[in-house]
Amino acid sequence: MLRNSVLAKVAGLLLLTVLLCIPLAQIDALNRERGHSQQEAAQELAATYAGPQTLVGPLVVQPYVERWMEPQRDAQGRIVGQEARSKELAHLVFPDRLHIEGRMAPQERYRGIFRIPFYTLDATLDGGFAAFDAASVPRSEKGSTIELGAPYVALHVSDLRGLDGSPALQLGGEALRFQQRLPGLAEDARLANGIHAPLAGAALAAWQAGQPLPFQLKLGLVGQERLAMVPIGEETTAHLTSPWAHPSFGGRFLASERSVTAQGFDARWRVASLVTTAREQVREGVRGAREGKAQAGGMAPQSFDVSLAQPLNVYAMSTRASKYGLLFIGLVLMAAFMFELFRKLRLHPVQYGLVGLSIALFFLLLLALSEKLAFWIAYAGAAGASVLLLAVYFSAVLGGWQRGASFGAYVALLYAALYGLLASESNALLLGSLLIFGMLAALMLATRKVDWYALGGARAAAIAPSAAGVPA
Repeated sequence: MLRNSVLAKVAGLLLLTVLLCIPLAQIDALNRERGHSQQEAAQELAATYAGPQTLVGPLVVQPYVERWMEPQRDAQGRIVGQEARSKELAHLVFPDRLHIEGRMAPQERYRGIFRIPFYTLDATLDGGFAAFDAASVPRSEKGSTIELGAPYVALHVSDLRGLDGSPALQLGGEALRFQQRLPGLAEDARLANGIHAPLAGAALAAWQAGQPLPFQLKLGLVGQERLAMVPIGEETTAHLTSPWAHPSFGGRFLASERSVTAQGFDARWRVASLVTTAREQVREGVRGAREGKAQAGGMAPQSFDVSLAQPLNVYAMSTRASKYGLLFIGLVLMAAFMFELFRKLRLHPVQYGLVGLSIALFFLLLLALSEKLAFWIAYAGAAGASVLLLAVYFSAVLGGWQRGASFGAYVALLYAALYGLLASESNALLLGSLLIFGMLAALMLATRKVDWYALGGARAAAIAPSAAGVPA
């Protein structure tokens, strides 16, 4: 009969495999939802504690007023008088040299079940400013005069809540105290979110006398995951160390030297002003703010950065694993069908459905366990439970514990192969392709001498007498 034919059974298994895509899709949607919840937790911590940090400075801001006379004309275009005009501007003086020496101490904060990486930066910024020449202040109008204001040292930090105490600044041998905000900048300007220290005492005298000013700034800063530094010096160098063993280097400039071990990372950067437009971007931000143009939506200055990346994002790993769900279900159902076909057994569609659901349940169990345990422990636990369940179940279905154990060993081999795919992200496509090819090759070689027509007919003949003996 048709319902006993091999072809009908294969068609039914294909339909079952398609139907099992429904629970796999639901599990994948749940996985993505949990991943979004983790991102929302990170955003909530950034809003209530501190977010990723971008460091710009220190630099000297020299405010000034440019004054000039502008001719007034009548309706016929004749000059009838002169009108005094003025505008407030700022001249930025960047360090000749800037060296950042710091250590990032990692820490984790919790929002519900989610762990979000933070860091505490303990840094010293050393460098110096060249001698200031009032003649270097640019003029935008012909014949204008310049009136210099009170200069100050500016330090921009993207999230001021992360400041760990007040930074200690020594400029030209004078200790300067920082105050809130950057005077003269609009509140919505990109660089307005900072602090300033007015020049005073020996530092102010040296500035006005046109003498170079060395500086040293000690800074404590808390941030979430990423630290970006803008290279504003004529030559900017940085050296960062941390016990975090999983850094991610990014930004416009990668580290020139870096060492990553199980004990942490050690990275160095060296950026010359010739290869970056960071200074021009900072100037544009200040100039736009002075002219009343909001810079909040503008391009961020070029920077080099480092992030404390999570070694294993459980939601990303679970999502990658679930992408192989349909393949796994197909391979397990294929193995069960081979047992049924060659051992002259008879498995009910419900039994195939239970086997497929057990594989789908593995991915849900993996997601739930990985939120509480290390990923490899969660994977081993979920895979072990799935293998044990299938081995016990097939010991009864296939009529022997040896058959059940061999089927469980096959499923265990598949789970081991999947973990190899997840652990080797760069080679996942190659390994996955080899796995599929190997399974298909094994199936083809094992069945290369099988007479499928005879096998299907013999199976039908074996079933027919027993069916005939059933009383009406």
